[in-house]
Amino acid sequence: MTQLESPFELVCPAGSLPALKGAVDNGADCVYLGFRDATNARNFAGLNFDDKAIAAGIAYAHARRRKVLLALNTYPQPGGEALWRGAIDRAASAGVDAVILADPGLMRYAAEFHPGLRLHLSVQGSATNVEAIEFYRREFGIARAVLPRVLSLAQVEQVVSNTAVEIEVFGFGSLCVMVEGRCALSSYAAGESPNTHGVCSPAGAVRWQQRPEGLEARLNGVLIDRYGPGEHASYPTLCKGRFEVAGETYYAIEEPASLNTLELLPTLMAMGVAAMKIEGRQRSPAYVAQVTRVWREAIDSARAGRFSAKPAWMAQLDAVAEGRQHTLGAYHRAWK
Repeated sequence: MTQLESPFELVCPAGSLPALKGAVDNGADCVYLGFRDATNARNFAGLNFDDKAIAAGIAYAHARRRKVLLALNTYPQPGGEALWRGAIDRAASAGVDAVILADPGLMRYAAEFHPGLRLHLSVQGSATNVEAIEFYRREFGIARAVLPRVLSLAQVEQVVSNTAVEIEVFGFGSLCVMVEGRCALSSYAAGESPNTHGVCSPAGAVRWQQRPEGLEARLNGVLIDRYGPGEHASYPTLCKGRFEVAGETYYAIEEPASLNTLELLPTLMAMGVAAMKIEGRQRSPAYVAQVTRVWREAIDSARAGRFSAKPAWMAQLDAVAEGRQHTLGAYHRAWK
């Protein structure tokens, strides 16, 4: 366990050991990662960590007084519990600083067999109010909860003010379909869900086809999007496709844009939010390094009382944003 104590932690993604080093070297307080199997909600081919890589990553991070969190945030399927329980055992044995869980059964297992292991409630747990978070604290002793990206600023403040559990919010990265932790959309096209298999668009099901009508992105044969000349093409996920609805073709569920809360940073820190999460374990080490560097500088500026959302920071973040566009997401939406 590291001894670093920080009043506001920058939590950055790592889909590989080079990404972990990029995050640590550029100022992440914590790095989160996952195993290379279905226990991980980002179980993309060619990414993630085996036991040897996790040991190397923890050694690298701890030598620099940074923390490593393990995301074990899918739901065990009947008959497959041993894989998930074994993953908790492996995480504890490796010396991670916390495990990020969604499933109550796994929390019970972790609390009983590894009482010293710090537990964080994953965004996949979909806890959007104080009552839900207090349930997990009371029953399993969670130390932190990651809020889903569906709450307004006022709702985030209400949660932070009424629980002793540390609250972590998303600061930057791709948006997931609203009502997180319950996504079953991909199951209809690919037969797999991020909640059970750890991936919403398995690479083996993705096809790109250039046709006279444009560049088509398909998932298991289902047309997700069609791009014209010069249009930026994003990785096809079912929630971010353009579909014909009532005679109109548009992004009917979610637009391919990145959440970017940089301008809200001082407000979130003043509320008492404990940590800011950067999304993107499927992204490159260069992405991780660039985004981490910007947010480290911004957080340090806010702590020093001289924060302003510099245009240069926004430009650097927009350069790696999904669709090269950003949004404040639910933080600025009027509906609740």
